[in-house]
Amino acid sequence: MDPVLTIMIAAFVGVLALVIGVGNIIQSKRSSQAESRLAAFTGGSTSVGSQIADEIVRDGLSSASGLVGKIIGRFKNLPMFFQQAESPLKPEQFLLLCAGAGALGALVTVIIRSPPALIPVGAACGVALPWLWLWMRRRSRFKKFEAQLSNALDLMGRALRSGHSLSSALHVVSSEMPAPISKEFQKVHEEQNLGIPIDQALKNMLKRMPSMDVQFFVIAVCIQRQCGGDLAEILAKIGGLVRERFKILGQVKALTGEGRISGIVLMALPPVLFAAVYYLNPDYVMILFDREEGRKMLFATGFLQLLGAICIKKIIDIKV
Repeated sequence: MDPVLTIMIAAFVGVLALVIGVGNIIQSKRSSQAESRLAAFTGGSTSVGSQIADEIVRDGLSSASGLVGKIIGRFKNLPMFFQQAESPLKPEQFLLLCAGAGALGALVTVIIRSPPALIPVGAACGVALPWLWLWMRRRSRFKKFEAQLSNALDLMGRALRSGHSLSSALHVVSSEMPAPISKEFQKVHEEQNLGIPIDQALKNMLKRMPSMDVQFFVIAVCIQRQCGGDLAEILAKIGGLVRERFKILGQVKALTGEGRISGIVLMALPPVLFAAVYYLNPDYVMILFDREEGRKMLFATGFLQLLGAICIKKIIDIKV
């Protein structure tokens, strides 16, 4: 079969999958809006149990059926990854989006008349873009949560000093603080209302938000419930520790800023120069693809680029 025809068929299938995925997303949003309007007219509200069930259906990849469920069921950490990123997409929709993005990436490389060897690279870049978006969404959510944690601990400490219980203090944080920390503390409050011990509910939050600061908070609460002590004072000390840690982290980022910029420049320079030379003189670049020595040089260059990125990451990534 003609390679161009094969690429066109693959691009058509990918675009079709992308359209179906977007349509499912829009349909799910419309159905949720219709349910909320119906609840408003009837005077009902969504119960805690139904909310938890919706989260299980959305985040639990084991609920996916068919071939998609068999493929993604092998990755045990993916449900937690989707939950940590608070993904608005279901796993099936996300995989359709990845397939469509991969087909569009391959189609773009064909349209710009790139070498045939770069078509898989374009498809791989297209598939990687949704995963990069999901990873950045997860990372941004972690940063917001860690930035809000010290204020949440101070709020809990003030609530405990005014006579509230630990459960009431968690509810105060969930109702007064903005997202994402309010949602996480609300989940803890709902879990302990459903009968889960508060120690286990806090440990579940630690699994969703793996952070050293959250670990300090959870361990302190668990020890205090077993041995006793002034929990408000403990939370105040942990809040101060979190603030000092953020100050040191800011100083480290300022000192390593030059290294981060240098790493970005060094990693982006070879691809940019390759694209510029290919645009100016394609025949000069095609030697790398037509000859065996050129292909070996490309593989060696990619390996050295990856090794350099890892080394720079190790240098500038200072644990605080």
